[in-house]
Amino acid sequence: MIIAIVGPTGVGKTKMSIEIAKWLNAPIINCDAVQIYKGLNIGSAKVTDEEKENIKHYLIDIKKPDENYTVKDYQEDARKIIKKYENSNIIFCGGTGLYLSAALMNYKFYEDENNVHCDNLTNEELYELALKKDKSMTINKNNRVRLIRFLNKKIIEKEELKNIYDNVIIIGLTTNRNNLYKIINDRVDKMFNDGLVAEVKELNKNYPNSRVLKTAIGYKEVLEYINKTITLDECIDKIKKASRHYAKRQYTWFNNKMKVTWFEVDYENFNNTIKEVKEYISNCKK
Repeated sequence: MIIAIVGPTGVGKTKMSIEIAKWLNAPIINCDAVQIYKGLNIGSAKVTDEEKENIKHYLIDIKKPDENYTVKDYQEDARKIIKKYENSNIIFCGGTGLYLSAALMNYKFYEDENNVHCDNLTNEELYELALKKDKSMTINKNNRVRLIRFLNKKIIEKEELKNIYDNVIIIGLTTNRNNLYKIINDRVDKMFNDGLVAEVKELNKNYPNSRVLKTAIGYKEVLEYINKTITLDECIDKIKKASRHYAKRQYTWFNNKMKVTWFEVDYENFNNTIKEVKEYISNCKK
């Protein structure tokens, strides 16, 4: 059985995955895109050795911050691990929905194939071509880069996307918006207290050309602060805002792309939520 623990940032996925892994004697595959990279610990809220409780974890700390790692790479790596444990239980944990979809669904990758010549076309013309290709596409007409990329790639029809594995259970952890936002804000404050600025300074010194440092939430904003383009207070506020927006996008992905069973987290007694999830999994196994 494959069990995925998903949900927005900060909701309690790591703790739940550990408890379910101990219960089922299962390894855990990370599906957080930032935790792939070595050294990006505080800003990604990476699971610590102590938190792992001797549970085997995969696809954490497998790349240096200046190394490239694609969704296709993740798909290939994750499926090798699934094959290794094909007769056992296995758990995915993380909030990067694209990674999980690529691993568990018939998510296909195509090289740019149409080679549309766009240099002499206006944004409006590109937008009209994109609508002709797929009338349901939602790219902003001013986003020239995405429009060109879209025009140069083959469309995968929505109905083609389906699970390629049997016995997949996707557990979503959730809470009300006000509580989630408080969790996110408190989590960001803790990251700074734990030394996020020092972590980013050290990473930037050793990997000045790292793409992930320039794009990951929490890291790109601290780089702005280090470069003195924003104040520390502005940096903290930007990370909190970006994290809240990211949580919204996570909900959108999991609700639209995957069949998730959601559980409201009891933060007064997390064991109650663990019990609910275990009961649900047990019923699914019957």
